[in-house]
Formats: sequence, C-alpha cells, structure tokens
Amino acid sequence: MFRLLRLWRFAAKDIPLLWFALRHPARPAWLWPAALFVVVYALEPANFAIPALGAVDDLVVVPLILQLLVRMLPAEIRAAFGRRLITR
Repeated sequence: MFRLLRLWRFAAKDIPLLWFALRHPARPAWLWPAALFVVVYALEPANFAIPALGAVDDLVVVPLILQLLVRMLPAEIRAAFGRRLITR
C-alpha cells in the first residue's frame, strides 16, 4: 500500500509539470495526444464496470504513464518549469 501512495505522490508532482508543458510554446507535437490518451484511459468505462481493475489502473498504471511522459519531455521545458517554481 505504501508503494501505491508513493506512486501517487510522484503523479501529484508530474501533473503540474505536464499542464505547464501543454501550454509551453516549445511543446512536442506528441504531447497533446498522449495527454488526451492518459485522460481517456483514466476515465475509461472499465473503471466503473469492474471496480477492482479500475483501482489498479488509477493507482498504478496512470501514475506510471504520467511519469513516463514527464521523462520524455524536452529538458528545456523541464528547466523552464523549475525556473518558474524558483521565482515564485
């Protein structure tokens, strides 16, 4: 259970970065479709039809996909997000 909470803690840090990257002018072309895929995957009907599988998706798979997307972002965007956090 502790691992699942740790995964969601990572996702909580990744979501603001992905939102920043989606609005950044130098974002890669693949980012919008990938973000849309994650949203659709997280809200898929199987989550409601089979609650046990939906919980696995929401707690494990979605945070892992978010972390993968963040790692694939260009360093320029990650650095800009870090600078934005420092200046606040």
